[in-house]
Amino acid sequence: MRQLLVQVPRGCGKNVLDIAKACDGTNLVHFEATGREKPLDVVIVYVPNQKVEELLGELESLPELHVTLIPRGVIALEPPASEAPQQVKNVEPRSPIEIFLAGLQSVGSWKGFLGYAVAGGIVVWIGLFTNTSYLLVAAMLIAPFAGPAMNTAIATARGDGHLLQRTLLRYFGALAVTILVAWALSLILQQEVVTSSMSATSNVSAVAVLLPLVAGAAGALNLVQSERSSLVSGAAVGMLVAASLAPPAGVVGMAIAMGRWDMAVNGLFVLLLQLVGINLSASIVFRIYGLSARGARYDRGKKSVFPATLAVTIFALALLLTWQFSTSPELQRSSRSQRATAEIQKVVNSSNLAELVEADVRFPSPNIKGQNTLLATVYVQRQAGVAQSTQQIRDHLTNDIQTHLIQQGFNVTPLVDVSVLEAPTIK
Repeated sequence: MRQLLVQVPRGCGKNVLDIAKACDGTNLVHFEATGREKPLDVVIVYVPNQKVEELLGELESLPELHVTLIPRGVIALEPPASEAPQQVKNVEPRSPIEIFLAGLQSVGSWKGFLGYAVAGGIVVWIGLFTNTSYLLVAAMLIAPFAGPAMNTAIATARGDGHLLQRTLLRYFGALAVTILVAWALSLILQQEVVTSSMSATSNVSAVAVLLPLVAGAAGALNLVQSERSSLVSGAAVGMLVAASLAPPAGVVGMAIAMGRWDMAVNGLFVLLLQLVGINLSASIVFRIYGLSARGARYDRGKKSVFPATLAVTIFALALLLTWQFSTSPELQRSSRSQRATAEIQKVVNSSNLAELVEADVRFPSPNIKGQNTLLATVYVQRQAGVAQSTQQIRDHLTNDIQTHLIQQGFNVTPLVDVSVLEAPTIK
C-alpha cells in the first residue's frame, strides 16, 4: 500500500475521505491545519498501489489540491486482528504514475551521468586490456546504461515522444563516451594486440537476441514490483542490463583504435541489438502492468506513439536478425564454433579409428585476411585393435574433419590439428 498526504482548502476534507473510501482507502485520518496563508484540511490516506492513480484522478476536481505521495510500501493493519496475516500478504505492483515518476527522477544531471560513463569506460577498458573478469563486473555496476534503457521503454509504453528523445540522447551519449574513453586509452598506450577478453566479447552467438529480451523484461519487472515482493535487487537487474552494453562498447572503442573494423562492427551490432531488444520486451511489460498514454497528472502521451515506436522497434530487430543470419559466420561465431565441435565429434566417432578426448574449436583473433579461419585442436585416443600408424590416423581424421565442415556449409577455412594420444602400456 502507499501513503498519501492530501491538503485541500478548509471544508473539502470530507470530499477527500469519500473519494479515498471509494478507492479502498484504509486507516484514514482527517484533521484541520493552518497553512502558510489560510486554514487547510489535511487527510492521510492509505490505498492499494493499483488505486493510487485512480485516487489522484478523482482528486483532481478539488480546488487548490496538494498531494504528497510517499513512494514506500506501508503495512496498513485494521481490525479484526486475526486478519493481519492476510492483510500483510496483499502485496501489489507499483502504480503506473509511480513507475513513471520514478523513471523521471532517475534521469539526474548530465555531469553525474557522464561522469559514471567515463568511469565505466575506464574500468571496462582495464578489464578487457588485462583480461580481468571481476573488473568487467565492476564496469557493469558503474556504467549508467540501465536508467536510459528503462526510461526509453517507459517513454514507449507511455507514448511520450519528448521523453523518448531525451532518453535516447542519454543512451547514445553514454555509449559514445564509453567508446571514446576506450578508444583514447588504447591510442595512448599504443595497444596492438587483441586480448582474449576482447575476442570473447566480440564473438556473437546465434541466440544473442535472448539476452536483451530477458534483460528488458527483468528490468521492467523490477521497476513495477513492490519493494517487498521483488526477490531481485535493482542493482542486480541494472547489472544485467549493463552486462549486455558495457563490454561491447569498450570493445568498439578499442577495436577502432587498433583498426580492427570487423570487431568494431560486431560490437556495434551487439549494441543496437541490445537497444531494440530491451525496449521491445520492457515496453510490453510496462503496458501489461498498466502504463498507458493517459493517466492521472499525466496527459503528455499520445496513443499513436506506442504502436508506432513498437513497430519501428520490431522492424529494426527483424533487420538486425536478418543481417546476423545472412552473414555467417561473422555474427554467429560463438554458436558456430559449438556446432563445429559437435560435427567433429560425429566425424571422429564414425571413423572407427579413435575416440574423441577433447576438441577446442574457435575463431582466432587476429584472423588471416580474406578468410574466415576456424581453428580446431583435436585430441583423440586410438581405438583398441586399430593397426594404422599414428600419422595415418592423424592424416585421415584431419582430411575427414575438414571435408565434413566444408560440406556442412560453415563457410570457413578449417585449420585442423589432430593429436593422437596413446594409452599407457602396463607391463
